[in-house]
Amino acid sequence: MEQKLLFWGILVFLFATLGIGMWAAKQVKGDSENYLVAGRGLVLPLAAATLMAQSVDSNATLGNTDLVGKFGFWAGASLPIGLALCLFLTALFFAKPMNRMGLITLPDFYRVKYNRQTEVVASFLMVLSFSFLLAGNLVAGGYMFEAFLGTSYTAGIMLLAIVVFIYTASGGLFAVAYTDAIQVGIAFVGSLGLLLFIAGNFGLNIAADTGPLALAQLSDPAAGAAVNWATLLALGFGDIVAIDFMARIFAADSPETAQRACLIGCVGTLIIGIPFSLIALSAPQILASAGITPDGPLLYALLDGIVPPLLGLLVIVAILSASLSTADGAILGTSSVIAHNIIGIRHDDHNAAGDRLLMITLVMAFVITTLGVIFALKVPQTGVLLLLAFDLGFAGLVVPLAGGIYWSKATWQGALSCIILGSLTRLILFVLMPTTFGIDNTLLYIPNSIFTADFDGFPTMISPLVGLVAFILVSNITGGSKITRQSVRSEEREAQLYRS
Repeated sequence: MEQKLLFWGILVFLFATLGIGMWAAKQVKGDSENYLVAGRGLVLPLAAATLMAQSVDSNATLGNTDLVGKFGFWAGASLPIGLALCLFLTALFFAKPMNRMGLITLPDFYRVKYNRQTEVVASFLMVLSFSFLLAGNLVAGGYMFEAFLGTSYTAGIMLLAIVVFIYTASGGLFAVAYTDAIQVGIAFVGSLGLLLFIAGNFGLNIAADTGPLALAQLSDPAAGAAVNWATLLALGFGDIVAIDFMARIFAADSPETAQRACLIGCVGTLIIGIPFSLIALSAPQILASAGITPDGPLLYALLDGIVPPLLGLLVIVAILSASLSTADGAILGTSSVIAHNIIGIRHDDHNAAGDRLLMITLVMAFVITTLGVIFALKVPQTGVLLLLAFDLGFAGLVVPLAGGIYWSKATWQGALSCIILGSLTRLILFVLMPTTFGIDNTLLYIPNSIFTADFDGFPTMISPLVGLVAFILVSNITGGSKITRQSVRSEEREAQLYRS
């Protein structure tokens, strides 16, 4: 009976999500601006819900509980806290100016503030990182369907990819926003419901030196402090330059709405994510007393053997919602960047067949989904893929974004130097490290005796510093040149035309 409830409950949720997404397609009306930024008309509740849903992914739920169960509260809680930090920083420094610029995609900023070359290089880095992000969430869904629907891992990935592709391709950001609003509501109820059930029936038994007050996890490298801080910083800063995240900022109906939505999303992300961390502190003892040995994710064992079926279904759908809400944003954001910023099709480019940007974005959405499936089948793990995606953005893209807004001496040469050197440093350190964020590097590791697991966490902090130094030095060197001044004036004229 329980397995039938889970099976049919998951299927009903998937088809309902598909139906809502296809219904939202009516609002696109064949226009790429409607498709990519929801006509810039998201009101506060929708904008806040979709920002919250973008922050709560399978890593902040499923990965969160596994890390807490193994290493302590801060190892897992740093995921939702880092994502909430991103929303808070964006509200303070980026939401209003970025919404006010009237951009279509995030790489547009690098063209408007710098030049076309910077736009293209930034776009390639974003596409690479978000291909990892999409694959990581497909992996989580594949394992879920294997565990609860009885499919194979491959079939689970294919089913999830088909569903998310159809509703994203049909309704664009309108579909993403409407489905996100429902998904984040489910995640909210599921997270708090599970916490209340565990606390009411078993209590929250926290082992010594593992709970929220075990601050050695943030101060002692031997207790994982470097990795925990790296996670907080990678998500807190790296997610600021996430293309799906900024698309939601652009889609808000005003700069004030964008800012308020970020603040609401910050609080909501903590409310949804932290209960999973608290539950995981008690889960090992609860499972042990029930004679259950986890074979796979800790949370799955808890849902399958301890939690009542209806609540288990709600939590499973909440985790699935988290994967879907991130996967749809990754598909939409990446495909639009390829069409708009790499190929160079603008939103006012029309021909006899209709809106060219919309058509090419749809084609690229299929290509990106296919690549995500291939990556997910080749590298069947979530942690390395998801965190590396944010790490690359933190290393190369955050400094030029902040500098372009707040530093008048910033130049395109400085921005390019930062993007290339920062991200290249991170990739080099990645392939030389046996572990990344405490996870074995099975993606691409070059054995060496220089970098050991004890150095884990520090590459995340070093790489953006390399980019920052390059940005400041090169901008100061090139800032007074005639060519640079002409380039800046040219880009300012383009920005004025773009906004008009």
